Amino acid sequence: MFTTIFLQASSQESLMNMLPFVAMIAVFYFLIIRPQMRRQKKEKQFQTEIKKGAKVVTTSGIHGKIAEINDTDNTVTIETGAGKIKFERSAISMEMSKKYTTETKK
Repeated sequence: MFTTIFLQASSQESLMNMLPFVAMIAVFYFLIIRPQMRRQKKEKQFQTEIKKGAKVVTTSGIHGKIAEINDTDNTVTIETGAGKIKFERSAISMEMSKKYTTETKK
C-alpha cells in the first residue's frame, strides 16, 4: 500500500516529504554525535599525557595521586588514603589540579 502511494507521488513531493527526516538526522549528528566524539578524543589525549604526581579522579570516583605509570600493560598505580591501587589508564576520568585551577580563574 505504501509503495504504491510512494510511486504515485512525484519526485519533487517525495523530496519535500523526506526533508524533515534529513534535517532531524543532521541536527542529531551536530548536537549529539559530534560533541561526544570530541569529548572522547580529548579524554583519550588526556589519558595518554597523564604524568606521575598528578592528582586525579577515576571513573568510579576514587581520588588520589599517581604514584607509578606502567606503559607496558597500560596501567597506573594511584596512591589513595587507603593505600595504593592499580587501575587501567582508561579508568582515569580527570585531573583534579587542572579542574580547580580552571574553576578559580572563572
